[in-house]
Amino acid sequence: MNKRIMAISILVLLFTFNSDKSVSFAQQGTITEDNVHMRSGPGTEFQIITQINDGTAFTLIKQQVKWVEIQLDDSSVGWVHAKYISIKDQVDTPSTITIPHDNTQIRSSPSTDAPIANFAKKGSSFQVLSSKGDWYEIEDKAIHGFVYKALTEPAPLPMKSSFANKSIVIDAGHGGRDVGAIGASSVFEKDVAFLTAQELTNELSMLGANVRLTRRNDDYIPLNSRISYSNNFDTDVFISLHYNSVPNLPNVTGIESFYYKEANQKLAASIQKKVFHAVQTDDRGTSFGDFLVLRQNLKPAILLELGFISNKAEESRLLTTMYQKKLVSGIIQGLGSYFARSEIGKAE
Repeated sequence: MNKRIMAISILVLLFTFNSDKSVSFAQQGTITEDNVHMRSGPGTEFQIITQINDGTAFTLIKQQVKWVEIQLDDSSVGWVHAKYISIKDQVDTPSTITIPHDNTQIRSSPSTDAPIANFAKKGSSFQVLSSKGDWYEIEDKAIHGFVYKALTEPAPLPMKSSFANKSIVIDAGHGGRDVGAIGASSVFEKDVAFLTAQELTNELSMLGANVRLTRRNDDYIPLNSRISYSNNFDTDVFISLHYNSVPNLPNVTGIESFYYKEANQKLAASIQKKVFHAVQTDDRGTSFGDFLVLRQNLKPAILLELGFISNKAEESRLLTTMYQKKLVSGIIQGLGSYFARSEIGKAE
C-alpha cells in the first residue's frame, strides 16, 4: 500500500519471504495444552521433535509473532505455536486484588469466550491464586474464576456506557498472500496488525462493545469484501490497522491516522492524540487518506499506521506485549472520547 513520508507517497514494492528473525527473551513459561508438537523450526512444515503436555515448564529463547523457541528442563530446544503457551509475568503477581469497577465480569476460564461465572462489585477483595497471561485466577468465600487483568487496574478506563452496544469493525490489514509491509527483521505487517486486532477485540469486548473482525485468521480478504462487511452492518466505527515500512529511511518512526471524509477527521484526531500519549513516539499527525477501505466506506472509518516496522528499534517494541497493550489502550481511550462527545452532541 502507499506509505506517506514527508507528505510524499512512496509505493513500497514487497516480496514474500520467510520470517526467521525474532526477539530474544529470558522469561519462564508453561505449556497450556496436552500433546503439543515441539518442532525443529517455526512452522508446521518443520519436523516434530517431541510432544509436550499441559503444565510443562520451559525457558523462552526467542519469539516470533506466531511461534516461540523454547528450552525444556532436559535442555532440549524447539519451536511451539504461541497459542499453546503461557508466559509468566515479569512483575510479581499480587497476592490480593481489589476490584475498581462495578459489575466486573468473572469468567469460568481465562478467555473472553468463556461463560461469565459471576459479577464482582466495586471494592470487592479477592485472593489471587495464579496469573495466566492476561488473566488472574481469583477467589473469595463465594466466587472462584478468572478476571481480565486490565479490569483490575486502578487507572481509569473509558466508561463502559460509552461502548455499550457499539458495533465496531476491526480490520487487520493485509493477510494471506498479501503480507503487507516487511520489517527490518523480516516480520510481516499482516501478522503484527492481526496481533493488535486480537488485543483490541478482547479489550473492546470486555467494555461491552460488539466487535467484528474482517479476518479471523491469516486469510486473504479482498478490500471490497472488507468494505461490504462494514457497510452491511449497523457499524458505529470501522478501524483499519496497519504498520508502516520504508526501508530506504530506516530511522523514521511514529504513528499517523487517516480519514477520507471530513466528518471522520475528529474520530481520527481523537484516537491519534490518545495513542500518541500512550506510547510517546513521533506524532505524524492526522491526514486525508485516499484509501479504498475509507473512500467507499459508508460508515465512520479511519486507517491507523501504528509504527514503522522498517525501524529496528520500533519493530522490536511493537512485538512486545507491553507496547501492544499501550497501543490498544490509546485506541480505546480515543474511541471512548469520540463516543462520549458524539453522545453529548446528540443530546444538545
